[in-house]
Amino acid sequence: MTGTATRYLYLVRHGEAASEESGLTDAGCRQAVLLGRRLRDVPLAAIHHGPLPRAEQTARLIGDQLKNVPLHVSEVAGDYVPHMPVRDELPSESADFFLRFLDGVTEEERVHGSALARQALDMFTGPVDGEDDRHELVVTHNFLVAWLVRDAMHAPPWRWLGLNHGNAALTVIRYAPGRPASVLVSNEMRHLPPELRWTGFPSEVHI
Repeated sequence: MTGTATRYLYLVRHGEAASEESGLTDAGCRQAVLLGRRLRDVPLAAIHHGPLPRAEQTARLIGDQLKNVPLHVSEVAGDYVPHMPVRDELPSESADFFLRFLDGVTEEERVHGSALARQALDMFTGPVDGEDDRHELVVTHNFLVAWLVRDAMHAPPWRWLGLNHGNAALTVIRYAPGRPASVLVSNEMRHLPPELRWTGFPSEVHI
């Protein structure tokens, strides 16, 4: 992707969700507010967020802590499976585990998710045109954060699997002209007190 200025992409998984299709818990609201305060000194040009309530509410609470940063809802920032691997793509020792995890994904979801994932790469990655660097925040879901981190690392398409991101944790990727993408920050949670960290992770990896 070509461009003349650097893009700084800030990726955030939504705050802790109250239920699968609703907004945030009280803890999730606190996470979002604290993250917004963390980002006050970042010259964000825009906040993009998925259409589901937990992402929309997280983006709004973050935006409330900032000054005049526009919010943009986008299906591209939504919750979907970005790539459905076949068995031959996967390491033999983990293929059964990952294929069971994806067993309920329909053909329609596979095709739609793949199309959105390609759009996400076009929309959110690479250097930008113009003379000024651009800082953008995407409030989304675990799968898309993993997909974009995987792409920045030039990992194979299946490798979004197994990348877990905490609720309201911060990941930052830099896309500078003429240089490979650089993951500057990953799953960073210093803006959260200990009791609000590690939500969204499997219980066995809580630290």
